[in-house]
Amino acid sequence: MKATTKAFLCASALALAPLLAGCSAPDPLTVKTAQGTVHGAETGAMRQFLGIPYAQPPVGDLRWVAPQAPASFTATRDATAFGAHCPQPEAAPTNYSGSEDCLFLNVYTPKTAGAHAVMVWFHGGAFYFGRSESYDPARLVAQDVVVVTVNYRLGALGFLAHPALKDGDGSSGNYGLLDQVASLRWVKANIASFGGDPNNVTIFGQSAGGASVLSHLASTGASAGLFHKAIVESGGYILTGAGIPTGTAAQASGAAAAADLFGCPNDANAARCLRALAVDLIVRKQPAALTSNRPNIDGRFLTKDIKAALQAGTFNVVPVLEGSTHDEFTSFVGTYERALSGTIGAPLTAASYPSYLAAVNGGNPRTPAQNSITSVYPLASYGGSAPVAFAAALTDASFACNRRLEAKAISAKAAVYSYEFNDPAAPAALPADPRFAYKAYHASEVQYLFTLPARQNVDAQSLSAGQQALATDMAGYWARFAMTGDPNGAGRTGWPAFDASERVLQLAPGASTVITSFASDHKCSEWTPGL
Repeated sequence: MKATTKAFLCASALALAPLLAGCSAPDPLTVKTAQGTVHGAETGAMRQFLGIPYAQPPVGDLRWVAPQAPASFTATRDATAFGAHCPQPEAAPTNYSGSEDCLFLNVYTPKTAGAHAVMVWFHGGAFYFGRSESYDPARLVAQDVVVVTVNYRLGALGFLAHPALKDGDGSSGNYGLLDQVASLRWVKANIASFGGDPNNVTIFGQSAGGASVLSHLASTGASAGLFHKAIVESGGYILTGAGIPTGTAAQASGAAAAADLFGCPNDANAARCLRALAVDLIVRKQPAALTSNRPNIDGRFLTKDIKAALQAGTFNVVPVLEGSTHDEFTSFVGTYERALSGTIGAPLTAASYPSYLAAVNGGNPRTPAQNSITSVYPLASYGGSAPVAFAAALTDASFACNRRLEAKAISAKAAVYSYEFNDPAAPAALPADPRFAYKAYHASEVQYLFTLPARQNVDAQSLSAGQQALATDMAGYWARFAMTGDPNGAGRTGWPAFDASERVLQLAPGASTVITSFASDHKCSEWTPGL
């Protein structure tokens, strides 16, 4: 057989390849990346490539350093098992799990031909815990998109700022966010080999992951050009109050924490002392030092406060889908009560309710609009339940009204689609509180997009038929937005863009509807007056 004839047959009739010596179809589970070849696995409806390193292990002298390009490998790398997640505390206060060698990502692809829109997921967990392997994206991949889930450094290892750790530009901290930037660079360089479109990348995340997305929107240097759309789920809390700290303030508090908790004074040996610390000591000691892990205005990743950047219009202008859940704070009431009851001297009851509100409002029992919080959230409006009223106030102050703020700011320059997730029967694996129902609690929407492990939450089998239908609708909205910048599609409730009428799609089983009452429902005139 002539070579030209054989080549023609190979190209036009690969089904005959087994009959032709030396002619075979490429293996879709073997993919060449810039670092080397990886071999994945296939599940029912998708292919998955797990535990791919996107940066060098941040250990030794690379601890508290911006992520470095990953090393190349010559042998085909097995990509059928997850890489280690980043160090984080477990249930017992003296235990931790994970490894510093944790900068891995996972790629999930449809079995259809590309190029597919790409969705890169940054997990939540207060920048303190969480892991990429907890999120099975089969429901999203079924919508014909590629999904990438990412590990990034957490807690002190991811966000400690310190004068001794400054880079050449004087920046320190934000290592977890710089890891995310490195993962996006990896995606840009490699995702085409997996059937993804590097020119159609959507970043999305929930809670700390949503705050990460807002951070990338505000990062007009490091993150610019690495994504083309953004989805923010319950990330607005990062805009609360005075915003994120300056680099100077973050380094000062980091130096104090390093001395007080880690035993590393701020002297000429501080960096060496910090990098010699055992991981378990860092994880065990860090909560008291870093009770609110947040980005800082380091001059490298961020040059301006996130809220200020959004309101000034100095952000990466891309279409945005953003929202929150109706009852965000219900799942936090018990944690706050345990933390505050000793100081206040009583559990959360009708009598102590004003003291609890004052404690979480900077000691001031009045809102920015100077109305008494107890008059804005009277117990009588919440069935006489102090925990329910407390949850409503903190839902509005921390999440709902900041979500509205971000929508109003971003929509001045970019298309925004806003939602409120409101399934009051959303399944929860949290310990029940006999005083109230969690309803549409913080993170309750995530199980409608991903299948979550039973230890973390519930699996798809726990969703009722109506909830399963809502999950399918939500996956469709999210994927359609990633594909086109517009979530609308045939057979779904129309989702108008956010504008002066403040239309919000309220997502609920069997009855998703467009509302314009979000601001009044959540008393945003009290928390963000003038907006």
